[in-house]
Amino acid sequence: MNKIQGLTRGAIAMVLLIGLTACSGMSQQGKNTAVGAGIGAVGGSVLTGGSAAGAIGGAVVGGVIGHEIKK
Repeated sequence: MNKIQGLTRGAIAMVLLIGLTACSGMSQQGKNTAVGAGIGAVGGSVLTGGSAAGAIGGAVVGGVIGHEIKK
């Protein structure tokens, strides 16, 4: 089961990184929000052992923090 969770985490990280390339036309605050949400999702998933709720919660918290940076 650990191998599947590792592959899932890697796939999520890849999708997030590829998704960030779509941020070229965004404002700096929008970019910070997107990056914060991505990092928060990965961090939340890792901290909760791969739980979807942890990933969602981490994305929300990371997005809010990213949005507030340099406001």
